[in-house]
Amino acid sequence: MSGSPSPAVTRRAFVAGTAAVAGSAALAGPLAGTAVAAGFGWRDDGTDYVVDTGAALVFKVSKSTGDLTSLVYKGTEYQGYGGKNSHIESGLGSSTVTLSQSGSTILVSVTHGTLRHYYAARAGENHIYLWTNKADSSVSATRFILRVRAGLFLNDEPDSYTYTTSTIEASDVFAKSDGQTRSKHYSKVRVVDYDYTGWSAGGVGLWIVRSNHEKASGGPFYRSLLRHQSADGGGLYEILYYGENQTEPERYGLQGPYVIAFTDGGAPPAALYPGTLTTPWADSLGIPGYVPASSRGKVAGVGIAGRDTAHPYTVALANPSAQYWGPARSSDGYFSIGGVLPGTYTLTVYKGELAVYTTSVSVSAGGTTTLNTITIPSTNDPANASAIWRIGDWNGTPSGFKNAGLMTYAHPSDVRAAPWTGNVVIGSGTETSAFPCYLWKDVNSGIIVYFKLTAAQAAAAHTLRIGVTTAYANGRPQITVNDWTSPIPSPPAQPGTRSLTVGSYRGNNHTFAYSVPASAWLTDTSRYNQLRINVVSGSGTTSYLSAGTSIDAIDLLA
Repeated sequence: MSGSPSPAVTRRAFVAGTAAVAGSAALAGPLAGTAVAAGFGWRDDGTDYVVDTGAALVFKVSKSTGDLTSLVYKGTEYQGYGGKNSHIESGLGSSTVTLSQSGSTILVSVTHGTLRHYYAARAGENHIYLWTNKADSSVSATRFILRVRAGLFLNDEPDSYTYTTSTIEASDVFAKSDGQTRSKHYSKVRVVDYDYTGWSAGGVGLWIVRSNHEKASGGPFYRSLLRHQSADGGGLYEILYYGENQTEPERYGLQGPYVIAFTDGGAPPAALYPGTLTTPWADSLGIPGYVPASSRGKVAGVGIAGRDTAHPYTVALANPSAQYWGPARSSDGYFSIGGVLPGTYTLTVYKGELAVYTTSVSVSAGGTTTLNTITIPSTNDPANASAIWRIGDWNGTPSGFKNAGLMTYAHPSDVRAAPWTGNVVIGSGTETSAFPCYLWKDVNSGIIVYFKLTAAQAAAAHTLRIGVTTAYANGRPQITVNDWTSPIPSPPAQPGTRSLTVGSYRGNNHTFAYSVPASAWLTDTSRYNQLRINVVSGSGTTSYLSAGTSIDAIDLLA
Protein backbone atom coordinates (compact mmCIF):
# COMPACT_ATOMS: atom_id res chain seq x y z
CA MET A 1 0.00 0.00 0.00
CA SER A 2 2.99 2.31 -0.30
CA GLY A 3 2.82 5.25 -2.67
CA SER A 4 -0.36 6.94 -3.77
CA PRO A 5 -3.58 4.97 -3.43
CA SER A 6 -5.55 4.01 -6.48
CA PRO A 7 -8.34 6.35 -7.61
CA ALA A 8 -10.86 3.96 -6.06
CA VAL A 9 -9.62 4.77 -2.57
CA THR A 10 -8.24 8.27 -2.99
CA ARG A 11 -11.24 9.97 -1.40
CA ARG A 12 -12.47 7.06 0.66
CA ALA A 13 -12.23 6.81 4.43
CA PHE A 14 -12.06 3.57 6.35
CA VAL A 15 -11.52 1.89 9.69
CA ALA A 16 -9.38 -1.24 9.75
CA GLY A 17 -8.60 -3.53 12.62
CA THR A 18 -6.44 -6.53 11.87
CA ALA A 19 -2.74 -7.11 11.87
CA ALA A 20 -3.04 -8.84 8.51
CA VAL A 21 -4.18 -5.63 6.85
CA ALA A 22 -1.41 -3.51 8.28
CA GLY A 23 1.18 -6.20 7.82
CA SER A 24 0.69 -5.96 4.08
CA ALA A 25 1.68 -2.30 4.07
CA ALA A 26 5.26 -1.71 2.99
CA LEU A 27 6.12 1.38 4.99
CA ALA A 28 9.43 3.19 4.91
CA GLY A 29 11.12 3.14 8.28
CA PRO A 30 8.34 2.40 10.74
CA LEU A 31 9.67 3.07 14.24
CA ALA A 32 13.00 4.47 13.10
CA GLY A 33 16.23 3.50 14.85
CA THR A 34 17.82 5.19 17.82
CA ALA A 35 20.10 7.46 15.83
CA VAL A 36 18.90 11.05 16.16
CA ALA A 37 17.44 12.12 12.83
CA ALA A 38 18.66 15.24 11.10
CA GLY A 39 16.41 18.15 12.05
CA PHE A 40 15.10 16.44 15.17
CA GLY A 41 14.58 18.92 17.98
CA TRP A 42 12.33 21.55 19.47
CA ARG A 43 11.99 25.26 20.02
CA ASP A 44 9.88 27.65 22.06
CA ASP A 45 8.09 30.22 19.92
CA GLY A 46 6.66 32.00 22.95
CA THR A 47 3.17 30.55 22.61
CA ASP A 48 3.82 26.89 21.74
CA TYR A 49 6.45 24.24 22.01
CA VAL A 50 7.33 23.36 18.41
CA VAL A 51 8.58 19.79 17.97
CA ASP A 52 10.25 18.55 14.76
CA THR A 53 10.54 14.76 14.61
CA GLY A 54 13.26 14.97 12.00
CA ALA A 55 11.08 13.00 9.60
CA ALA A 56 8.15 14.75 7.89
CA LEU A 57 6.16 15.76 10.98
CA VAL A 58 6.22 19.01 12.92
CA PHE A 59 3.69 19.65 15.69
CA LYS A 60 2.94 22.33 18.25
CA VAL A 61 1.64 22.11 21.81
CA SER A 62 0.23 25.17 23.56
CA LYS A 63 2.33 26.24 26.53
CA SER A 64 -0.77 27.54 28.31
CA THR A 65 -3.37 24.79 27.72
CA GLY A 66 -1.56 21.66 26.52
CA ASP A 67 -3.73 21.61 23.37
CA LEU A 68 -2.24 20.23 20.16
CA THR A 69 -2.42 23.40 18.09
CA SER A 70 -0.64 22.37 14.88
CA LEU A 71 0.05 19.12 13.05
CA VAL A 72 2.06 19.65 9.87
CA TYR A 73 2.97 16.60 7.78
CA LYS A 74 4.97 17.05 4.59
CA GLY A 75 4.18 20.75 4.67
CA THR A 76 0.39 20.40 5.03
CA GLU A 77 -1.47 21.49 8.15
CA TYR A 78 -3.91 18.80 9.30
CA GLN A 79 -4.94 20.04 12.74
CA GLY A 80 -8.07 21.89 13.66
CA TYR A 81 -11.51 22.92 12.52
CA GLY A 82 -13.99 25.53 13.62
CA GLY A 83 -11.28 27.39 15.49
CA LYS A 84 -10.81 24.38 17.80
CA ASN A 85 -7.63 22.53 18.68
CA SER A 86 -7.01 18.85 19.34
CA HIS A 87 -7.10 18.00 23.03
CA ILE A 88 -8.39 16.03 25.95
CA GLU A 89 -12.19 16.21 26.20
CA SER A 90 -13.18 19.73 25.08
CA GLY A 91 -9.91 21.26 26.20
CA LEU A 92 -8.40 21.52 29.66
CA GLY A 93 -7.92 25.26 29.82
CA SER A 94 -5.13 26.77 31.85
CA SER A 95 -2.48 24.12 32.50
CA THR A 96 1.16 23.76 33.41
CA VAL A 97 3.10 22.61 30.34
CA THR A 98 6.75 21.59 30.33
CA LEU A 99 9.15 19.97 27.87
CA SER A 100 12.16 17.73 28.31
CA GLN A 101 14.47 15.90 25.92
CA SER A 102 16.28 12.65 26.56
CA GLY A 103 18.41 11.61 23.60
CA SER A 104 16.10 10.69 20.74
CA THR A 105 12.88 11.34 22.70
CA ILE A 106 11.13 14.65 23.38
CA LEU A 107 8.40 14.61 26.04
CA VAL A 108 5.82 17.37 26.53
CA SER A 109 4.06 17.11 29.90
CA VAL A 110 0.70 18.75 30.70
CA THR A 111 -0.66 19.11 34.23
CA HIS A 112 -4.20 20.29 34.94
CA GLY A 113 -5.30 19.70 38.51
CA THR A 114 -5.02 15.98 39.16
CA LEU A 115 -4.87 15.15 35.45
CA ARG A 116 -1.63 14.65 33.55
CA HIS A 117 -1.26 14.28 29.81
CA TYR A 118 1.83 13.57 27.71
CA TYR A 119 3.02 13.87 24.11
CA ALA A 120 6.22 12.06 23.10
CA ALA A 121 8.14 12.34 19.82
CA ARG A 122 10.84 9.97 18.64
CA ALA A 123 13.56 10.99 16.27
CA GLY A 124 12.85 9.98 12.68
CA GLU A 125 9.25 8.87 13.28
CA ASN A 126 6.08 10.39 11.90
CA HIS A 127 4.22 9.50 15.09
CA ILE A 128 3.18 11.15 18.36
CA TYR A 129 2.84 8.89 21.40
CA LEU A 130 0.25 10.01 23.97
CA TRP A 131 -0.52 9.05 27.55
CA THR A 132 -3.34 10.34 29.74
CA ASN A 133 -3.49 9.90 33.51
CA LYS A 134 -6.84 10.66 35.06
CA ALA A 135 -6.46 10.21 38.80
CA ASP A 136 -10.04 10.87 39.90
CA SER A 137 -13.36 12.37 38.89
CA SER A 138 -12.35 15.97 39.62
CA VAL A 139 -11.33 16.49 35.99
CA SER A 140 -13.50 15.64 32.99
CA ALA A 141 -11.23 13.70 30.66
CA THR A 142 -12.90 10.86 28.86
CA ARG A 143 -11.41 11.17 25.41
CA PHE A 144 -8.70 12.62 23.24
CA ILE A 145 -10.02 14.11 20.03
CA LEU A 146 -7.79 14.82 17.06
CA ARG A 147 -9.56 17.51 15.06
CA VAL A 148 -8.74 17.43 11.35
CA ARG A 149 -9.22 20.24 8.85
CA ALA A 150 -12.12 20.07 6.42
CA GLY A 151 -11.56 18.84 2.88
CA LEU A 152 -8.53 16.65 3.53
CA PHE A 153 -10.41 13.37 4.03
CA LEU A 154 -13.93 13.38 2.61
CA ASN A 155 -16.11 10.34 3.10
CA ASP A 156 -19.69 9.18 3.18
CA GLU A 157 -19.26 6.24 5.51
CA PRO A 158 -21.71 5.29 8.31
CA ASP A 159 -19.77 7.36 10.86
CA SER A 160 -19.93 10.54 8.77
CA TYR A 161 -22.56 13.14 8.19
CA THR A 162 -20.84 15.14 5.48
CA TYR A 163 -23.72 15.03 3.04
CA THR A 164 -26.74 15.42 5.30
CA THR A 165 -28.12 17.88 7.80
CA SER A 166 -31.45 16.24 8.65
CA THR A 167 -31.35 15.37 12.35
CA ILE A 168 -33.51 12.42 13.35
CA GLU A 169 -32.35 11.81 16.93
CA ALA A 170 -30.77 14.10 19.52
CA SER A 171 -28.15 16.21 17.74
CA ASP A 172 -25.94 13.39 16.54
CA VAL A 173 -27.96 11.01 14.30
CA PHE A 174 -28.74 12.17 10.77
CA ALA A 175 -30.69 11.02 7.73
CA LYS A 176 -29.68 11.46 4.11
CA SER A 177 -32.18 12.27 1.42
CA ASP A 178 -32.07 8.64 0.27
CA GLY A 179 -33.16 7.41 3.71
CA GLN A 180 -29.77 6.11 4.86
CA THR A 181 -28.62 7.22 8.29
CA ARG A 182 -25.27 8.56 9.51
CA SER A 183 -23.78 9.20 12.94
CA LYS A 184 -20.39 9.39 14.62
CA HIS A 185 -21.64 6.47 16.74
CA TYR A 186 -21.81 4.06 13.80
CA SER A 187 -18.26 2.68 13.85
CA LYS A 188 -19.41 -0.94 13.25
CA VAL A 189 -16.66 -2.43 15.43
CA ARG A 190 -16.04 -3.53 18.99
CA VAL A 191 -12.79 -2.67 20.80
CA VAL A 192 -11.49 -6.18 20.15
CA ASP A 193 -12.07 -5.76 16.41
CA TYR A 194 -9.80 -2.80 15.66
CA ASP A 195 -6.26 -1.59 16.28
CA TYR A 196 -6.51 1.79 14.61
CA THR A 197 -8.94 4.24 13.10
CA GLY A 198 -8.51 7.01 10.56
CA TRP A 199 -8.46 7.89 6.89
CA SER A 200 -6.33 7.62 3.77
CA ALA A 201 -6.35 10.02 0.83
CA GLY A 202 -3.91 11.47 -1.66
CA GLY A 203 -0.97 9.36 -0.55
CA VAL A 204 -1.38 10.25 3.14
CA GLY A 205 -2.79 8.13 5.93
CA LEU A 206 -3.71 9.74 9.24
CA TRP A 207 -4.52 7.36 12.07
CA ILE A 208 -4.98 6.99 15.78
CA VAL A 209 -3.68 3.63 16.94
CA ARG A 210 -5.55 2.74 20.09
CA SER A 211 -3.96 1.92 23.42
CA ASN A 212 -4.38 -1.45 25.12
CA HIS A 213 -7.41 0.01 26.98
CA GLU A 214 -6.21 -1.40 30.28
CA LYS A 215 -7.67 1.63 32.07
CA ALA A 216 -10.77 1.88 29.89
CA SER A 217 -14.07 0.19 30.79
CA GLY A 218 -16.54 -2.15 29.14
CA GLY A 219 -14.31 -5.07 28.18
CA PRO A 220 -13.41 -6.46 24.76
CA PHE A 221 -16.87 -6.13 23.21
CA TYR A 222 -17.54 -2.51 24.07
CA ARG A 223 -18.54 -0.17 21.26
CA SER A 224 -18.06 3.58 21.19
CA LEU A 225 -17.44 6.29 18.64
CA LEU A 226 -14.06 6.20 16.89
CA ARG A 227 -14.22 9.01 14.38
CA HIS A 228 -16.57 11.42 12.64
CA GLN A 229 -16.62 13.38 9.42
CA SER A 230 -18.69 16.45 8.61
CA ALA A 231 -18.59 19.44 6.31
CA ASP A 232 -16.67 21.30 9.02
CA GLY A 233 -13.90 18.73 9.40
CA GLY A 234 -13.17 15.35 10.90
CA GLY A 235 -12.39 13.91 14.30
CA LEU A 236 -10.45 10.85 15.44
CA TYR A 237 -10.89 9.60 18.99
CA GLU A 238 -9.19 7.61 21.68
CA ILE A 239 -12.02 6.97 24.15
CA LEU A 240 -10.71 6.60 27.69
CA TYR A 241 -14.17 6.31 29.23
CA TYR A 242 -17.49 6.71 27.48
CA GLY A 243 -20.64 6.65 29.55
CA GLU A 244 -23.00 5.57 26.77
CA ASN A 245 -24.25 2.00 27.25
CA GLN A 246 -21.45 1.49 29.75
CA THR A 247 -21.47 -1.66 31.90
CA GLU A 248 -18.58 -0.87 34.24
CA PRO A 249 -17.44 1.98 36.49
CA GLU A 250 -14.68 4.26 35.26
CA ARG A 251 -11.10 3.15 35.87
CA TYR A 252 -8.43 5.64 36.83
CA GLY A 253 -4.70 5.78 36.21
CA LEU A 254 -2.25 6.11 33.35
CA GLN A 255 -3.62 5.01 29.98
CA GLY A 256 -1.42 4.65 26.93
CA PRO A 257 0.38 5.02 24.82
CA TYR A 258 -2.02 5.64 22.00
CA VAL A 259 -0.46 6.97 18.84
CA ILE A 260 -1.15 9.62 16.22
CA ALA A 261 0.47 8.11 13.13
CA PHE A 262 1.06 9.43 9.61
CA THR A 263 1.86 7.06 6.75
CA ASP A 264 2.24 7.23 2.98
CA GLY A 265 -1.39 6.19 2.63
CA GLY A 266 -1.11 2.66 3.97
CA ALA A 267 -2.12 1.33 7.35
CA PRO A 268 0.00 2.24 10.37
CA PRO A 269 2.89 -0.16 11.09
CA ALA A 270 1.88 -3.24 13.06
CA ALA A 271 4.67 -2.48 15.54
CA LEU A 272 2.42 0.30 16.88
CA TYR A 273 -0.55 -1.97 17.60
CA PRO A 274 -1.62 -2.44 21.23
CA GLY A 275 -0.79 -6.15 21.09
CA THR A 276 2.73 -5.61 19.75
CA LEU A 277 3.88 -2.13 20.78
CA THR A 278 6.83 -2.02 23.16
CA THR A 279 8.18 1.22 24.61
CA PRO A 280 11.45 0.49 26.45
CA TRP A 281 12.56 3.99 25.48
CA ALA A 282 9.83 5.36 27.77
CA ASP A 283 10.95 3.40 30.82
CA SER A 284 13.28 6.18 31.95
CA LEU A 285 11.09 9.19 31.12
CA GLY A 286 9.71 9.43 34.65
CA ILE A 287 6.03 9.39 33.67
CA PRO A 288 4.05 8.89 36.91
CA GLY A 289 2.07 5.66 36.82
CA TYR A 290 4.12 4.20 33.97
CA VAL A 291 4.81 0.48 34.50
CA PRO A 292 7.53 -1.09 32.31
CA ALA A 293 7.16 -4.49 30.71
CA SER A 294 9.54 -6.02 33.27
CA SER A 295 7.11 -5.18 36.07
CA ARG A 296 4.11 -6.75 34.38
CA GLY A 297 2.97 -10.37 34.26
CA LYS A 298 1.17 -12.89 32.10
CA VAL A 299 -1.72 -15.35 32.36
CA ALA A 300 -1.65 -18.45 30.15
CA GLY A 301 -4.07 -21.36 29.93
CA VAL A 302 -3.23 -24.72 28.38
CA GLY A 303 -6.76 -25.14 27.05
CA ILE A 304 -10.52 -24.86 27.51
CA ALA A 305 -12.71 -27.96 27.51
CA GLY A 306 -16.46 -27.97 27.03
CA ARG A 307 -16.42 -25.41 24.21
CA ASP A 308 -18.83 -25.27 21.30
CA THR A 309 -16.29 -25.14 18.49
CA ALA A 310 -18.76 -23.39 16.20
CA HIS A 311 -18.12 -20.22 18.21
CA PRO A 312 -15.06 -18.10 18.98
CA TYR A 313 -14.04 -17.87 22.63
CA THR A 314 -12.42 -14.94 24.38
CA VAL A 315 -10.72 -14.87 27.77
CA ALA A 316 -10.82 -11.60 29.71
CA LEU A 317 -9.28 -10.34 32.93
CA ALA A 318 -10.81 -7.51 34.94
CA ASN A 319 -10.58 -5.82 38.31
CA PRO A 320 -11.40 -2.27 39.42
CA SER A 321 -7.99 -1.04 38.23
CA ALA A 322 -7.40 -2.73 34.88
CA GLN A 323 -8.79 -4.95 32.11
CA TYR A 324 -7.23 -7.23 29.47
CA TRP A 325 -8.32 -9.92 27.04
CA GLY A 326 -7.15 -12.37 24.41
CA PRO A 327 -8.57 -15.01 22.06
CA ALA A 328 -8.73 -18.69 22.90
CA ARG A 329 -7.20 -20.86 20.17
CA SER A 330 -9.92 -22.54 18.14
CA SER A 331 -8.22 -25.94 18.14
CA ASP A 332 -7.85 -26.42 21.89
CA GLY A 333 -8.71 -23.22 23.75
CA TYR A 334 -5.12 -22.25 24.57
CA PHE A 335 -4.77 -18.58 25.51
CA SER A 336 -2.08 -16.16 26.64
CA ILE A 337 -2.61 -12.63 27.96
CA GLY A 338 0.52 -10.58 28.55
CA GLY A 339 1.41 -7.12 29.80
CA VAL A 340 -0.83 -7.47 32.85
CA LEU A 341 -0.41 -5.22 35.89
CA PRO A 342 0.19 -7.20 39.11
CA GLY A 343 -2.97 -7.94 41.04
CA THR A 344 -5.94 -10.28 41.44
CA TYR A 345 -8.42 -10.47 38.57
CA THR A 346 -11.69 -12.09 37.67
CA LEU A 347 -11.06 -14.31 34.65
CA THR A 348 -14.09 -14.71 32.39
CA VAL A 349 -14.45 -17.06 29.44
CA TYR A 350 -16.85 -15.82 26.77
CA LYS A 351 -18.59 -17.94 24.15
CA GLY A 352 -19.10 -15.24 21.57
CA GLU A 353 -20.05 -12.47 23.98
CA LEU A 354 -21.80 -14.68 26.54
CA ALA A 355 -19.94 -15.33 29.79
CA VAL A 356 -19.87 -19.09 30.43
CA TYR A 357 -17.14 -19.43 33.06
CA THR A 358 -15.46 -17.29 35.72
CA THR A 359 -12.64 -17.80 38.20
CA SER A 360 -10.06 -15.75 40.07
CA VAL A 361 -6.39 -15.44 39.11
CA SER A 362 -3.45 -13.57 40.59
CA VAL A 363 -0.67 -12.00 38.55
CA SER A 364 2.79 -11.09 39.81
CA ALA A 365 5.40 -8.77 38.35
CA GLY A 366 7.63 -10.58 35.88
CA GLY A 367 5.79 -13.86 36.38
CA THR A 368 3.50 -16.13 34.38
CA THR A 369 0.36 -17.56 35.97
CA THR A 370 -0.21 -20.87 34.20
CA LEU A 371 -3.65 -22.42 34.39
CA ASN A 372 -4.48 -26.05 33.79
CA THR A 373 -7.28 -26.93 31.38
CA ILE A 374 -10.44 -25.00 32.18
CA THR A 375 -13.58 -27.08 31.89
CA ILE A 376 -16.80 -25.18 31.23
CA PRO A 377 -19.64 -26.94 33.08
CA SER A 378 -22.35 -28.04 30.70
CA THR A 379 -24.96 -26.15 32.67
CA ASN A 380 -23.08 -22.86 32.18
CA ASP A 381 -23.98 -22.73 28.50
CA PRO A 382 -27.75 -22.31 28.01
CA ALA A 383 -27.44 -23.80 24.53
CA ASN A 384 -26.79 -27.20 26.10
CA ALA A 385 -30.31 -27.39 27.53
CA SER A 386 -32.67 -29.63 25.57
CA ALA A 387 -35.26 -27.52 23.80
CA ILE A 388 -38.48 -28.23 21.93
CA TRP A 389 -37.63 -25.28 19.71
CA ARG A 390 -35.13 -22.43 19.72
CA ILE A 391 -34.86 -19.11 17.93
CA GLY A 392 -31.34 -17.71 17.62
CA ASP A 393 -28.18 -18.96 19.24
CA TRP A 394 -27.00 -18.43 22.80
CA ASN A 395 -23.88 -16.37 22.14
CA GLY A 396 -24.54 -13.07 23.90
CA THR A 397 -25.38 -11.19 20.69
CA PRO A 398 -28.41 -10.72 18.41
CA SER A 399 -26.49 -12.12 15.45
CA GLY A 400 -28.66 -13.89 12.90
CA PHE A 401 -31.82 -12.01 13.86
CA LYS A 402 -33.52 -9.65 11.43
CA ASN A 403 -31.60 -6.38 10.97
CA ALA A 404 -28.87 -7.42 13.44
CA GLY A 405 -26.05 -6.91 10.93
CA LEU A 406 -27.22 -3.41 10.05
CA MET A 407 -27.78 -2.09 13.55
CA THR A 408 -24.09 -1.57 14.42
CA TYR A 409 -23.83 1.09 11.72
CA ALA A 410 -27.33 2.48 11.15
CA HIS A 411 -30.35 3.84 12.95
CA PRO A 412 -33.40 1.53 13.20
CA SER A 413 -35.32 3.95 10.95
CA ASP A 414 -32.78 3.48 8.14
CA VAL A 415 -34.34 2.69 4.77
CA ARG A 416 -32.19 -0.44 4.52
CA ALA A 417 -33.82 -2.02 7.57
CA ALA A 418 -36.39 -4.75 6.97
CA PRO A 419 -39.79 -4.15 8.60
CA TRP A 420 -39.54 -4.44 12.35
CA THR A 421 -42.94 -6.12 12.58
CA GLY A 422 -43.97 -9.59 11.44
CA ASN A 423 -44.77 -12.82 13.20
CA VAL A 424 -42.76 -16.06 13.21
CA VAL A 425 -43.70 -19.70 12.65
CA ILE A 426 -41.59 -22.43 14.24
CA GLY A 427 -40.64 -24.98 11.59
CA SER A 428 -40.59 -22.45 8.76
CA GLY A 429 -36.80 -22.56 8.53
CA THR A 430 -36.63 -18.76 8.87
CA GLU A 431 -37.42 -18.45 12.56
CA THR A 432 -34.29 -16.48 13.44
CA SER A 433 -33.89 -14.36 10.32
CA ALA A 434 -37.57 -13.36 10.49
CA PHE A 435 -37.48 -12.39 14.15
CA PRO A 436 -36.34 -8.77 14.77
CA CYS A 437 -33.14 -8.31 16.70
CA TYR A 438 -34.70 -5.51 18.78
CA LEU A 439 -38.15 -5.11 20.33
CA TRP A 440 -39.64 -1.76 21.36
CA LYS A 441 -42.78 -0.97 23.30
CA ASP A 442 -43.88 1.59 20.70
CA VAL A 443 -42.68 -0.14 17.51
CA ASN A 444 -43.16 -3.90 17.45
CA SER A 445 -44.32 -5.06 20.86
CA GLY A 446 -46.72 -7.99 20.60
CA ILE A 447 -44.88 -10.10 18.03
CA ILE A 448 -46.32 -13.61 17.91
CA VAL A 449 -44.45 -16.91 17.64
CA TYR A 450 -46.60 -19.79 16.35
CA PHE A 451 -45.68 -23.35 17.28
CA LYS A 452 -47.20 -26.80 17.66
CA LEU A 453 -46.71 -29.31 20.46
CA THR A 454 -47.15 -33.05 20.61
CA ALA A 455 -49.69 -34.47 22.99
CA ALA A 456 -46.95 -35.44 25.44
CA GLN A 457 -45.40 -31.99 25.32
CA ALA A 458 -48.74 -30.28 25.81
CA ALA A 459 -49.42 -32.41 28.87
CA ALA A 460 -46.50 -30.94 30.82
CA ALA A 461 -45.34 -27.58 32.14
CA HIS A 462 -42.34 -26.05 30.39
CA THR A 463 -39.90 -23.22 30.90
CA LEU A 464 -39.68 -20.57 28.21
CA ARG A 465 -36.48 -18.51 28.15
CA ILE A 466 -35.75 -15.16 26.53
CA GLY A 467 -32.14 -14.03 26.58
CA VAL A 468 -31.40 -10.33 26.12
CA THR A 469 -28.15 -8.45 25.62
CA THR A 470 -29.18 -4.98 26.77
CA ALA A 471 -32.26 -2.87 27.34
CA TYR A 472 -33.26 0.76 27.00
CA ALA A 473 -35.51 2.49 29.56
CA ASN A 474 -36.05 -0.77 31.49
CA GLY A 475 -37.74 -2.47 28.56
CA ARG A 476 -38.27 -6.17 29.28
CA PRO A 477 -40.46 -8.94 27.86
CA GLN A 478 -43.74 -10.07 29.32
CA ILE A 479 -45.26 -13.10 27.59
CA THR A 480 -48.72 -14.39 26.84
CA VAL A 481 -49.18 -18.03 25.80
CA ASN A 482 -52.64 -18.50 24.34
CA ASP A 483 -54.84 -17.31 27.25
CA TRP A 484 -52.14 -17.43 29.95
CA THR A 485 -50.13 -14.31 30.81
CA SER A 486 -46.91 -14.24 32.79
CA PRO A 487 -46.21 -11.86 35.65
CA ILE A 488 -44.24 -8.74 34.71
CA PRO A 489 -40.60 -9.54 35.40
CA SER A 490 -38.35 -7.19 37.32
CA PRO A 491 -35.91 -5.23 35.17
CA PRO A 492 -32.30 -6.44 35.36
CA ALA A 493 -29.43 -3.99 35.80
CA GLN A 494 -28.74 -2.36 32.44
CA PRO A 495 -27.08 0.85 31.26
CA GLY A 496 -29.35 3.87 31.51
CA THR A 497 -28.29 5.58 28.30
CA ARG A 498 -29.10 5.14 24.61
CA SER A 499 -27.93 1.89 23.07
CA LEU A 500 -30.16 0.37 20.39
CA THR A 501 -30.22 3.57 18.32
CA VAL A 502 -26.51 4.35 18.49
CA GLY A 503 -25.01 1.13 17.17
CA SER A 504 -24.70 -0.90 20.35
CA TYR A 505 -26.52 -4.00 21.57
CA ARG A 506 -23.95 -4.61 24.31
CA GLY A 507 -25.17 -4.28 27.87
CA ASN A 508 -25.57 -6.93 30.56
CA ASN A 509 -26.61 -10.32 29.22
CA HIS A 510 -29.66 -11.56 31.12
CA THR A 511 -32.02 -14.52 30.79
CA PHE A 512 -35.71 -14.21 31.60
CA ALA A 513 -37.25 -17.58 32.51
CA TYR A 514 -41.03 -18.08 32.50
CA SER A 515 -42.66 -21.13 34.06
CA VAL A 516 -45.56 -21.92 31.74
CA PRO A 517 -48.11 -24.32 33.24
CA ALA A 518 -49.49 -27.26 31.27
CA SER A 519 -52.90 -25.61 31.36
CA ALA A 520 -51.61 -22.87 29.06
CA TRP A 521 -51.08 -25.17 26.04
CA LEU A 522 -53.65 -26.11 23.43
CA THR A 523 -54.64 -29.75 23.66
CA ASP A 524 -55.43 -29.97 19.94
CA THR A 525 -52.02 -30.89 18.46
CA SER A 526 -53.10 -29.80 14.98
CA ARG A 527 -53.42 -26.20 16.09
CA TYR A 528 -50.67 -23.61 16.61
CA ASN A 529 -50.01 -22.29 20.08
CA GLN A 530 -49.44 -18.55 20.16
CA LEU A 531 -46.62 -16.96 22.13
CA ARG A 532 -47.01 -13.19 22.26
CA ILE A 533 -44.01 -11.15 23.43
CA ASN A 534 -44.78 -7.69 24.74
CA VAL A 535 -42.29 -5.07 25.89
CA VAL A 536 -43.27 -3.53 29.20
CA SER A 537 -41.87 -0.53 31.06
CA GLY A 538 -43.01 2.67 32.65
CA SER A 539 -40.12 4.56 31.09
CA GLY A 540 -39.00 5.70 27.65
CA THR A 541 -40.62 8.02 25.16
CA THR A 542 -41.91 7.10 21.71
CA SER A 543 -40.89 5.22 18.60
CA TYR A 544 -37.28 3.96 18.69
CA LEU A 545 -36.67 5.77 21.99
CA SER A 546 -39.50 3.91 23.67
CA ALA A 547 -38.52 1.14 26.06
CA GLY A 548 -36.77 -1.64 24.18
CA THR A 549 -34.50 -4.62 24.39
CA SER A 550 -32.07 -6.64 22.26
CA ILE A 551 -32.60 -10.38 21.79
CA ASP A 552 -29.96 -13.08 22.22
CA ALA A 553 -32.09 -16.23 21.98
CA ILE A 554 -35.58 -17.56 22.71
CA ASP A 555 -36.38 -21.18 23.45
CA LEU A 556 -38.97 -23.51 24.92
CA LEU A 557 -37.27 -26.15 27.04
CA ALA A 558 -38.26 -29.79 26.79
